[in-house]
Amino acid sequence: MTAVGINGPALFARYAYPPNELGYCGPDDPSTLLRQALGGSGSGDRDRARQFDGAWPYLEALAVGAGIEDPLDPRVIEAYWVGSDLLDSLDSATLLQHLRTAFGERENTGFLTALEDRDRALAHHSFHVFLVYPWVKLLRKRGAVPLFVLQNCRIRCGVVEDVSQEHASVVSSPLEFDGQQLARGTPVSQRVRWSVGGRSLAPPPVPGAVVTMHWDWLCDSITAEQALALDAAEDSALRIANQMLSTDM
Repeated sequence: MTAVGINGPALFARYAYPPNELGYCGPDDPSTLLRQALGGSGSGDRDRARQFDGAWPYLEALAVGAGIEDPLDPRVIEAYWVGSDLLDSLDSATLLQHLRTAFGERENTGFLTALEDRDRALAHHSFHVFLVYPWVKLLRKRGAVPLFVLQNCRIRCGVVEDVSQEHASVVSSPLEFDGQQLARGTPVSQRVRWSVGGRSLAPPPVPGAVVTMHWDWLCDSITAEQALALDAAEDSALRIANQMLSTDM
C-alpha cells in the first residue's frame, strides 16, 4: 500500500521520476526527484512539480475542486497518479475549461478541443495520456510507436512475480490496439527496475505485492482497492478515447 505518512512531494516524485529520467518532462536534474521519492523534501519541491507542466494543471484543479489548499497534498497526488474518490469532487466542465486554458497555446493537445462537457473527464493521469497527448490520434498511422509510448506512459499495476537485485518481474495487462479500439490485454510478465545504484523510488517489493509502474520503473506498492481505482480511472479514459477513435475515421 502507499506508505503511511508519506509526504505529497515524495509521492509525486515516485511517479514523476521515470519520465523525468528519460528527459520527457520536468526539470533537468532527475537525481533530485530520486532522493525526494523516499521522503526527502525541501523548499524547491513546488518549483520542481510546477515544471511538470502536463501534471501540474490537474493537481491545481483537483485541489480547488476538493477544497484542499495545497496541490501537493498527498490526497491530491494519489488521486492524480493512481485514483480515488477525490476525482469525483471535480465536474467535467470545470476540468475541461481549466485544461483548455492551461494547454491552450500548445500546438497539439489530442482530443482536448473536441471533448464535450458531457464526456466524463477525470483529473487523472490516464486522461492526459489518452486524450490530451497526441499519441492515440496517431495509432492508425504510426502503429507500434504510439502504442509503445501509451503503454509505458500510462500508470499500470500488476502483481510481483519475482525480485532480483535491481529488477522485478511483474504480471500486468499490456495495452493493446486492434486497429479500432484500445483495451487492456491478457496479463504478461514485464521486467521493470525497482532500484539503481542502491536507490529506489519505493521500499523493496516482495513477491505477491500489487505494485504500480511508470515507464520501466516500479513506483509503489498499493492496495487491491487502489488497483481497482486505477483501473476504473483508466477505463473511463479509454471509453472516451475509443469513442473519439470511432468518429475520427
